[in-house]
Amino acid sequence: MKKIIISTFVLIILSGCAYLGNVHYNDLFGLEQTQERIVSHSTLSGADFLQNVKPVLDTRCVVCHGCYDAPCQLKLSSPEGIDRGLSKELVYDGTRLLATTPSRLLFDATNTQQWREKNFTPVLNERIQTEEANLAGSVLFNSLVLKQSHELPANEVLDDEFDFSLNRSQTCATMGEFDQLADEQPHGGMPYGLPGVSREEFNHLQRWLKTGGKMSHIAPPSKLEQNKINGWEAFLNQDSLKYQLSARYIYEHWFLAHIYFTPENPQSFFKLVRSSTPPGEKIKLINTRRPYDDPKVSRVYYRFMQERTTILSKTHLPLELNEAKLLRLYDQFIAPDYTVTQMPSYKPESASNPFKTFEVIPINSKYQFMLDEAELIIMGFIKGPVCRGQIALNVINDHFWVAFADPAKVATPAVGEMLMQHEDALELPAAEESNALPISNWVKYSALEQKYLKAKVGLANEMFKGGEHLTTDLLWKGDGHNENAALTIFRHFDSATVVKGFIGQEPKTTWILDYALFERIHYLLVAGFDVYGNVGHQLITRLYMDFLRLEGEQNFLALLPEHKRDQIKKHWYRKSPPSLADFFKNNREFSQPSGIKYETNDPQHELYGLMKEALAPVLSKQYDYTQVPKALGVINAMPAKAVNLLPQLSFVLVKQSDDSHKAYTIIHHNAHYNISSLLNEDGQRAYKEDTATIVPGFIGDYPESIWYLNNDQQVAAFTEQLPMMEIEADYRALKSKFGIRRTHPQFWQYSDILHDTAKQYRGIEYGMFDYNRLENR
Repeated sequence: MKKIIISTFVLIILSGCAYLGNVHYNDLFGLEQTQERIVSHSTLSGADFLQNVKPVLDTRCVVCHGCYDAPCQLKLSSPEGIDRGLSKELVYDGTRLLATTPSRLLFDATNTQQWREKNFTPVLNERIQTEEANLAGSVLFNSLVLKQSHELPANEVLDDEFDFSLNRSQTCATMGEFDQLADEQPHGGMPYGLPGVSREEFNHLQRWLKTGGKMSHIAPPSKLEQNKINGWEAFLNQDSLKYQLSARYIYEHWFLAHIYFTPENPQSFFKLVRSSTPPGEKIKLINTRRPYDDPKVSRVYYRFMQERTTILSKTHLPLELNEAKLLRLYDQFIAPDYTVTQMPSYKPESASNPFKTFEVIPINSKYQFMLDEAELIIMGFIKGPVCRGQIALNVINDHFWVAFADPAKVATPAVGEMLMQHEDALELPAAEESNALPISNWVKYSALEQKYLKAKVGLANEMFKGGEHLTTDLLWKGDGHNENAALTIFRHFDSATVVKGFIGQEPKTTWILDYALFERIHYLLVAGFDVYGNVGHQLITRLYMDFLRLEGEQNFLALLPEHKRDQIKKHWYRKSPPSLADFFKNNREFSQPSGIKYETNDPQHELYGLMKEALAPVLSKQYDYTQVPKALGVINAMPAKAVNLLPQLSFVLVKQSDDSHKAYTIIHHNAHYNISSLLNEDGQRAYKEDTATIVPGFIGDYPESIWYLNNDQQVAAFTEQLPMMEIEADYRALKSKFGIRRTHPQFWQYSDILHDTAKQYRGIEYGMFDYNRLENR
């Protein structure tokens, strides 16, 4: 009788017409028990997974289920993530009063059973392993079938049944709850709010699931890669305390990087990790919240662990390591004459303060190390743990440039001495760990910042007396070849991007970073930030970043005429709160004139021209907005009323006569009266000042709109109509003509074109885009 019941249910599922209802799964298929699913890539099932299943998961599933912010924490980008399954607990929760337990793959549990004990529930069948049970008991399979049974209306805007907000409620249904989900949300199948997978793709997934969901990792490192790893691990793990301290510093800045050793054809990426086992032995990860937390072992070893997850654009920070880089690190950290007598403490109050921990390493060595890979370090602010969230990112403007003070001018012994004398004032909020009280701590850190700024300004008045070096001579020129010397940051409301070069129209503000400022931002937003921390930790981090942004802007203002500085700053901070005005008053002690002789009444415009001239040899042209075709270039001068209707990021594909594609990104810059309001961003928006920039290639990781133009005639029509938009109906009409809506019947075909084109444009920087912000308009 049981066999008949099982066959009946399986028949219903395979027909694609229904799903399992209220069934006692334990009675039918036995109790749940985790399965061993990982097999070698050289086996038949392993090869089938890598060749036929993984490509479908990557291109149809990982685009929404890839990282911290994946719905229900379901990460389909690796075998461990698939096997781990779902969790009802949110990672991004700006309201929790106490820090929550981290749930990082590979770190916070070592096997699937441990994830079950942490309340993660399976999406693959964990009951009796028969073909019938493997389909009937799989949340993943039933989600695919539900989609096949309830297709979306073709090329229409979806109604309120669909919630695409990032903070939408998540069902995270177990198999026992799936019937209720299907009743309440018949369009809740996967991919959610997008067309279903093709019949061929469905068959690949069905066959894989039916046979037990066996999975394989990508091939292990090549012999060449392993040889290079051996050399690097030997360098980083020498017994000398000087080497140990240097390796600790390097690790705390590179722990997010995707490292590769063979630039011509990188077969793998690697993460630099802390292990309790030395080179030559199997890596045993040290599990801590932060990279500088107490490892609780007598000796830390720095190892290279193969990155076995699908590469995602939103977390991809590529870094090449080669012999030249190894020699550079030796010259920066080992060759200088300094002595390490003991390793510094891992106690939070000191480990969170890099000025204490790495005090003996020369300031020039540390600063030059950060400058060498400045885009990577700043990308950590953007793509690291704070990569999602409006509150985390409304501390920065939508578009600004970043330059750096020359080490020869600001990484001097006098500056190093000042930092040592005031290292306590440079204490960062992470000293409070992951549970913090925001108000009392804000007062504390505000006072410390004032103390440090007073010392900094006092020294600056001596160093730049009479305007000496207060010209573009102050800027780091990238040693004549390093394009990291000039960067542009774009904020896209609740995500952001950093690229090389001074990109786009002249921005409202610019930062000039010195060593202490650069280092503090890294330890505030990357090394010291805990995405699992409480609301206090997150708020104090956001509030402290206000100080650091102001400091970077102040460095830029110092190059402008003295009588213009307050006027320009007041324009940047129109309608700002009284507390900010008081902060400005307390920081007017820097009194040296600019060394630049300005000739017009628009010195900021002049300064931008001088900065571009000074850095011309190292300005990247990859995203030069002046190089887009003339027809598309009109988008750079669109009226604000039309710009207001644009999403933050739009990708434009233009088909060429040879069937290849050119790509462009339209970036909507939200203008603000000021960005000092924590919870009232809408109240600070200056909508009439919004602008747009179109650049060649792809900027950003979260496309909100995809436009496809078949020929020059469509390009002309698109660019003629886009600036004429005035109301939402105009935008939707244009989307119907030229847009690829999430309900487009061939959405996935265009998605494949998008990613294939991105591979050509981005090269080593390529990763899968994330569709969690794709608009429904």
